[in-house]
Amino acid sequence: MRKLFRKFLPSHETVRSNQWLKPFGGWLHHPNLWHLHRRSVAGGVAVGLFCGLIPGPLQMISAALLALLLRVNLPVAVFTTLYTNPFTILPLYVLAYELGAIVSGARSEAVVAQLSFPEMHWHNWVNELWGWLVMLGKPIMIGLPLLATCLAIAGYFVVRVAWRVAVVLRWRARKQRVG
Repeated sequence: MRKLFRKFLPSHETVRSNQWLKPFGGWLHHPNLWHLHRRSVAGGVAVGLFCGLIPGPLQMISAALLALLLRVNLPVAVFTTLYTNPFTILPLYVLAYELGAIVSGARSEAVVAQLSFPEMHWHNWVNELWGWLVMLGKPIMIGLPLLATCLAIAGYFVVRVAWRVAVVLRWRARKQRVG
């Protein structure tokens, strides 16, 4: 799996020599940001899953900043935010709303009928999105961070366990070949 990812990840020299990334200096040179090992990749997946539920076009930017702060795999964190797309965002927000309604005990049937995403234009998308979130109220404001946290924790442990299983299977296969 690591070999597959290495084909697509830039090398350290490429990152250091890129003229657009030079202003960031030492921030982008930490080894965990680019190396593929289980802790860094699992952390990158967790960051990407958490930031994927952030509304608007701020998902990748927030994933990159959080990956820099937490020193987890940067490309994995940014790529993982793509699980939210026009096909998945509404079901995820409905799930977040339902989760928030269960936790907070606040549910409005009138709001559930209006869960459709508002029509947004480039000049007023922030106001439209904020108005939509305020209309959904307390359940969505509780449900989004809660769902993001649950997805991040689950993603972290799934990657750690899957990585461990893959390593153990490779050890067993090698042992059978040798022995």
